[in-house]
Amino acid sequence: MIRRHELSDAEWELIRPLLPRPVLGRPRLDDRTVLNGIVWKFRTGIAWRDVPERYGSWTSLHTRFHRWAADGTFDRMLQAAQAKADAAGDIEWLVSVDSTIIRRCPRPPAGGRCPKRGRRSPALGRPKGGLTSRTHLACHGTGRPLAFVLTGGNTNDCTQFTTVMDAIRVPRIGPGRPLIRPDHVIDDKGYSSKAIRTWLRGRGIAHTIPERADQIRNRVRRGRLGGRSPAFDPETYRRRNISDKRPVCPT
Repeated sequence: MIRRHELSDAEWELIRPLLPRPVLGRPRLDDRTVLNGIVWKFRTGIAWRDVPERYGSWTSLHTRFHRWAADGTFDRMLQAAQAKADAAGDIEWLVSVDSTIIRRCPRPPAGGRCPKRGRRSPALGRPKGGLTSRTHLACHGTGRPLAFVLTGGNTNDCTQFTTVMDAIRVPRIGPGRPLIRPDHVIDDKGYSSKAIRTWLRGRGIAHTIPERADQIRNRVRRGRLGGRSPAFDPETYRRRNISDKRPVCPT
């Protein structure tokens, strides 16, 4: 029986060949059980130690998660899912970029030592709220992820826009170059800058980004020298924020 938040048979068949083969040694917890536990943990947002016992020891899930993250297993899973979606015509190239803050865990998980204790991650910053990371995510028209970048929490959104956009590479099943250029970009006022608009125009990418109030005031103050306001379609802008999934701290 497949419970809520668990992988379907079709999803498992897509992912199974991408998992690293176990090394010789004592039998370990089944990979599908582990993946179901990892998915359940992140979909519910609970702590590792609170994952139901049916998925095995939480320390095993925690260790396997970090191992697969480090060796690129999750990256391969994302690429395989993107390639399958592209082949089915399920990727809409109306792209949004946004970011969210992830707070660092204040203490190690109960019953064990935090594997990152004593080490400072390069994706940690110290804004007013304490040590945090920031996930910069690009997703397509139905809210599915295309690319992401991790930085310290004190990094401004707009400074990572081009980095996230350059990270978009949707592989194809069979011949053909990866898809890297969206048809249209929708973003909020935090990405309203001359540099970003120039970057998008230089690549022939249409965009819908509202101006900030201070930019409007400066343009009006300069009169004819201020130029025309950028084109903005409120109907298109309503399609932003289709998905609002907030990441949680993996440790």
